[in-house]
Amino acid sequence: MKLTIIGGGGFRVPQVFEAVAADEAPVRIDELALYDVSASRLETIGAIVSRLARGRRHVPAITTTTDLEEALRGADFIFSAVRIGGTQGRILDERTALDLGVLGQETVGPGGLAYALRTVPFMIRLAETIRRVAPEAWVINFTNPAGIVTEAMQRVLGDRVVGICDTPIGLMRRAAAATGSSADAIAFDYVGLNHLGWLRSITAGSDELLPRLLESDASLEAIEEARLMGFDWVRAIGALPNEYLYYYYFTREATARIRASAATRGEFIDRQQSAFYSAPGDDPLETWLRARHERESSYMAESRDDDEERRESDVDGGGYHQVALDLMAALASGRSATMILNVRNNTLVPQLPDNAVIEVGCVVDADGVHPWSIAPVSGEMLGLITQVKSAERLIIGAVHERSRELAWRGFAAHPLVDSVGVAHSLLDRYSQAFTEIGALLR
Repeated sequence: MKLTIIGGGGFRVPQVFEAVAADEAPVRIDELALYDVSASRLETIGAIVSRLARGRRHVPAITTTTDLEEALRGADFIFSAVRIGGTQGRILDERTALDLGVLGQETVGPGGLAYALRTVPFMIRLAETIRRVAPEAWVINFTNPAGIVTEAMQRVLGDRVVGICDTPIGLMRRAAAATGSSADAIAFDYVGLNHLGWLRSITAGSDELLPRLLESDASLEAIEEARLMGFDWVRAIGALPNEYLYYYYFTREATARIRASAATRGEFIDRQQSAFYSAPGDDPLETWLRARHERESSYMAESRDDDEERRESDVDGGGYHQVALDLMAALASGRSATMILNVRNNTLVPQLPDNAVIEVGCVVDADGVHPWSIAPVSGEMLGLITQVKSAERLIIGAVHERSRELAWRGFAAHPLVDSVGVAHSLLDRYSQAFTEIGALLR
């Protein structure tokens, strides 16, 4: 089988290689094609992958190319992880919002919507090329903002596009462990959007485990999301939130901490990656390993006290590369797997359109991805889901219709933008900062 990675010069690609080349990998990849617009990045990542391949028994044939169609031709799986605008674009996404007094974050809030405005056009063109060159391939999308991008690509390729994220399945596994159960031995109810969801039930047979977990300080202490949100709050809502809900529940605190920091997350990543790619050193693998650990250890630093370090169990708890491998293995082998994925709604949340992409538990096998039924969604959870989804769909509509008015409405609809006037200013500034946004919107 052939796996193609769009964004093959990306910093995390060596982790994908480690997963597919591991002796215990549940699926064998015969060819790994790395595509990127940057030949120099491909060269650096290719050198690291070559080092990682030494001594392994199962190493796929590795190709690197800047020719998109060459990379796609014959692919069984296509993994999309690109950053349109690079890390400099992320800096502008975050700083533009912060300068107007609203949250500046990569995927949550106005920064995520700006990121979508310049990313969705590329991803639609990519989907059209895939439809022409590799129509039978499965597309596994991690390109952010993943929910918006997956929904836009599905309008071209249908259900053969699946969005993945490692945060919800990580939450479920931590919660299962805190109850003393294996993740494989429980059933659960998780619902939301990408970077916005809740684990609302954990059951072993007929035994509901979540209430007892929420009652126990010792159990909650083992769950990063509970420590992040506060034990009182998770008990109040009766659910365990995805870690990104921190930005919705503690917007003022998050914004203040980001503004007070010496650098935004985008500025940190930009400095680190620029240094890595410009000078990987004589041993690029060792340089990459150090940079990766520093990056993971500082993840969501604004949510922790200055003297609080991220726990090693949270740093080394897996990642999207393993989620992607598990998904590929289930589709290819037919051996069913339980996952949390970004898929088409299809009446699961009846208040949303059927073609809206949501994030829910699924069973995956050789016949495809099968979302399972969920309990009704109501109250503030439903309100937040519908409001954010409306903003996302307005942004997708703005791209399709090249409509500045729809984009303005999308910014104004988002719950983290507190003024129509601020929404207008955000759109003006993003249009000035990014020529592609200015050219797109009439």
